[in-house]
Amino acid sequence: MPLVVVGINHRTAPLEVREKVVFDPSHLPDALQSLASGGARENVIVSTCNRTELYCVTDSPGDLGRWLQTYHGVGYELKDCLYEHHEVTAIEHAFAVASGLDSMVLGEPQILGQLKDAYRAAQQAGTVGPLLNRLFQATFSVAKRVRTETQIGANAVSVAYAAVSLAKQIFAGFTQHTALLVGAGDTIALAARHLHSQGLKRMIIANRSLDRAQLLAAEFNASAITLDALPTHLADADIVVSSTASPTVVITAADVAAALAVRRRRPMFMVDIAVPRDIEAAVADFEDVYLYTIDDLQGFVTQNLKAREDGAREARILIDEEVARFVQGLRGQHAVPTIRELRTSAEQIRAQTLEQARRLISSGRTPEDALAYLADTLTHRLIHPPTHELRQAGEAGDEALVAAARRLFHLDADTE
Repeated sequence: MPLVVVGINHRTAPLEVREKVVFDPSHLPDALQSLASGGARENVIVSTCNRTELYCVTDSPGDLGRWLQTYHGVGYELKDCLYEHHEVTAIEHAFAVASGLDSMVLGEPQILGQLKDAYRAAQQAGTVGPLLNRLFQATFSVAKRVRTETQIGANAVSVAYAAVSLAKQIFAGFTQHTALLVGAGDTIALAARHLHSQGLKRMIIANRSLDRAQLLAAEFNASAITLDALPTHLADADIVVSSTASPTVVITAADVAAALAVRRRRPMFMVDIAVPRDIEAAVADFEDVYLYTIDDLQGFVTQNLKAREDGAREARILIDEEVARFVQGLRGQHAVPTIRELRTSAEQIRAQTLEQARRLISSGRTPEDALAYLADTLTHRLIHPPTHELRQAGEAGDEALVAAARRLFHLDADTE
């Protein structure tokens, strides 16, 4: 089974190296064909911000790392970052990646969708064959089982996702609510993605630079405002998430008090992820405001990470079981050609013997004579090759073959 995985990820390479070997989706078909031309009989390329991996069926695994360097025109800096998995460890790696066990954020679900996209691209390029088809179908099934039977993905372990998870405890759903996101950095962008994926009705992005706010807002069909306009829009917000680099408070207690008066006691959920804080501490005293700080969320994240780690241990046990089952299935596949040939040979003998029995009846012999001929001749023709080989094995002292024959034909089975 010449199955190989070669790649780099966030554990083995810094961002400045990983970004050099990212495959642009528009260039992926060309890369898949290039890899196939280089000797990979089957291949799938997985490329994300945190990993680039080549899943290949090849007899020349050493060529894969060189191909990756050559294709992207990178030099020596890639060599020490590459890892390589073969056969059983490659299967285990695929299952672990799809289940979120190898992700920067333990248990994150996005990687499964990225693997499915990579597999689909390889299918369209015609670089997937029977082994990778079997592997990726099993991989998706294992990941689903891990999600269903363990708690690895049940709890938030990023600050942004924790904020959205807490908001869901306040509001039954987001389809009728508005979120005001203050800032335009990575944390706010991640919070925006989580809220958008939950079906949020409306989103407002506020930032000191309107251009940056507009850039992020365009991704979610949201509105963009400057920080100066915050007091005007605060009353519209059911959810406020703030993460700026401002050295002073961005949202004052007076701003929130005015917004609450307009909202007529409808609750506001507010998350202050900034250090120093963006939201004045006195806001926590308002009865209709649920205010959480970075420290509150960090405790939430730590607790949930512990739960995910417990789930990860369960997932590892599950994956070990699935790897064993997959390998067993592959080994069974090795016998399929022999089984097929054996059945074909037996069918030819059956058809030939049956035709001869019919001729006996046509020549005037009784059906009893034809049946006796059919039974005797069919038995002789089916038994002759193995008995001949067994006789030679006995003469040669090949006890293993004799023992295998006894097992194959159930000669040691209990009989009544």
